[in-house]
Amino acid sequence: MNLTPHNPPRPRGSLMITAAYYAAFIGLGLGIAAIGPTLPGLAEHTRTRLSEISFLFTAHSIGYFIGSLAAGHIYDRVRGHPIMAATLVALTVMMFLIPLMPLLWLLTAAVLLLGLAGAILDVGANTLLVWVHREKVAPYMNGLHAFFGVGTFIAPIVIAQLVLLSGDIIWAYWVLGLFLLPVAVWLLRLPSPAHVKTASAHAPTDQTNYPLVALIVLLWILYVGCEFTMGGWIYSYALAMRMANETMAAYLTSAFWGAFTFARLVGIAISMRFRPSRILLADFGVCILGSALILLWPSSQLVLWGGTILIGFGMASIIPVVISLAERRMVITARVTSFFFAGAAVGGMTLPWITGQLFETFGPSVVLWGILVNLILSTLVLFVILRTTRVKPSAVPAAAGAGSGVYPATD
Repeated sequence: MNLTPHNPPRPRGSLMITAAYYAAFIGLGLGIAAIGPTLPGLAEHTRTRLSEISFLFTAHSIGYFIGSLAAGHIYDRVRGHPIMAATLVALTVMMFLIPLMPLLWLLTAAVLLLGLAGAILDVGANTLLVWVHREKVAPYMNGLHAFFGVGTFIAPIVIAQLVLLSGDIIWAYWVLGLFLLPVAVWLLRLPSPAHVKTASAHAPTDQTNYPLVALIVLLWILYVGCEFTMGGWIYSYALAMRMANETMAAYLTSAFWGAFTFARLVGIAISMRFRPSRILLADFGVCILGSALILLWPSSQLVLWGGTILIGFGMASIIPVVISLAERRMVITARVTSFFFAGAAVGGMTLPWITGQLFETFGPSVVLWGILVNLILSTLVLFVILRTTRVKPSAVPAAAGAGSGVYPATD
């Protein structure tokens, strides 16, 4: 049975709920971005090599995969806010335990649980935000993912400063983890949004376009592998290339996430003016350019910083715009959303792990080559989606209601 509040949130209540989701996504960004800059420290704590510790990315993504599939069933059946609050508490516990793990298998288990809780929170915020704002969700969705970028931008800076002060990564994890508890309390005090009933008189909505779902899942597998590899390995890349010390490498990671965050904020306005297809093609083009520049001039610090910022700009709006692209072509349920995020988990566990296995053998350039190849493949999959699927008729008035009717019904 679907447990929902008796009354839908009022406009002021909707904004309060949205703000709580944004705060939760800052916390989600803090947790995800913490692993990359602390990878050498975690390797030191567990006395392992980078090729071994890189399995943490796989463990995190396995947890994300399991959590994504489970979340689709959970949010369609029970009230969302207690679930989201519980996942925030679980994330806090894992953030406290991770830097204390002396053995790799214990650390792997903690990171897997971190990924599982993060996935349930991720699917929940994305799905419930649609239920709160319905046809007007587009700018709020871009805002949600922008605040994820805020967390990923803050985390490397906090880690760099606390490691300088304390000489270890323990306090960095603990300070980041403490942010999550007030957000959990906040969510518990807000009513959960009602499940959106998507049936209409004109078209049955229980028919899922599984070929399109499969294509979008493939796109997420390829793209998210790039995002996780860039965010997780650019720190180690800069160190291995002798382009930065530990502090500057952390700042480089923060520059990537800072560009990512700024571009997502800009993307709120862009998403209301341009077609999703054009935004995505431009995004992938900018990412490919940034990756190619770094590979062409590997010894230039200026190109490294410039290319990293370009990649951050290009990657920023891909996830929310793909969701918008999908919403214009099919009905988005919690189950469909969970498939997307399961694909993201598969991408997050493959390319970063492969990068770790090849990093010490073939050199740090494998980071950028892996990203570049996946970006090109992602663009090809996007072309297939655009050529083989059409916008659903109901998307035309919905887009206009959302204030995004400037672009036409075809992508």
